[in-house]
Amino acid sequence: MAPPTLISPPPLVRITPEPLTHQAFAPFGTVISTPFPRDLNSAPNDLPSLELPHPVPATPVYANQGSAVKISPITPLGNGYENACPSGRAAQARLSMFACFPRKPRRESTQDHPKGHVFDVRILERHPYTTQTFVPLDLSSQRRVIRDRKPDKKSHDWQGYGDGDVDIVLDGAAHQDEEQEEPAFLIIVAPTLKGQAAAATTSSDSTTTRGENDLNNRVTIRDPPDLENVKAFIARGGQAVTYGAGTWHAPMVVLGSRRVDFVVAQYVNGVDDEDCQEAAFTDGIIVDLKSLSDEEDDLLDDLKRLSKL
Repeated sequence: MAPPTLISPPPLVRITPEPLTHQAFAPFGTVISTPFPRDLNSAPNDLPSLELPHPVPATPVYANQGSAVKISPITPLGNGYENACPSGRAAQARLSMFACFPRKPRRESTQDHPKGHVFDVRILERHPYTTQTFVPLDLSSQRRVIRDRKPDKKSHDWQGYGDGDVDIVLDGAAHQDEEQEEPAFLIIVAPTLKGQAAAATTSSDSTTTRGENDLNNRVTIRDPPDLENVKAFIARGGQAVTYGAGTWHAPMVVLGSRRVDFVVAQYVNGVDDEDCQEAAFTDGIIVDLKSLSDEEDDLLDDLKRLSKL
């Protein structure tokens, strides 16, 4: 079923994405990242001085015979269904996997914004009774092994050696490493207009004729998103994010040329409108990818390549 579409058009908003930090994201949820530098390969000696990169109260302790540091909790896991959802149906914790493929940006060329790349936001969703945590499975920077392949003697088909994640013939080079770019994704969120309502329409069943209800049914979205104050954040592969219960957010937007797989933790009770609510809208809200800082040059190169496909 198509999501309900807001009747009132969205405002014309151009958003400049900012780095994902727990301070900036605090009104919408929690950012999870490691407090340790990437080159640290032994347990630190001074745990009390460890500065945690998230606001959730936690005390680091040694674990696994001193070979690990445990930090718990690192993010809220909220189940707000009980005594709150209209159906009264109980919810259960669920882990899912989302394989998120790169989004193709739109190439924009106007007098005010020549030759820029933008992402158009046209839908937001929220989970009114549960937090939702996205944890990328990739490391912040990952290598992939490109292996030489030999033809099968019987079938003459190309067969790969080992379990490398790509198969590329290297004309005699047996083993080579190729550095992949660091994963990046957009976190797009909006405040909630609590206590307000917005009119929307949903498409009728395909068997309904055009004369019946003009192919649309009017519905009301309670506590709709505040489209005038949408924010966008740039996240990296070394970061995870938890959306607070009821936070309006866009479906995950992966940038660059790499797929990013996420493990997603949330509660569900199987009632569609209680598990997820959506609000679609027409053009007007734009995330300006050209405005990214100089350190994003490699990412923008990938975006340009994708825009030519």
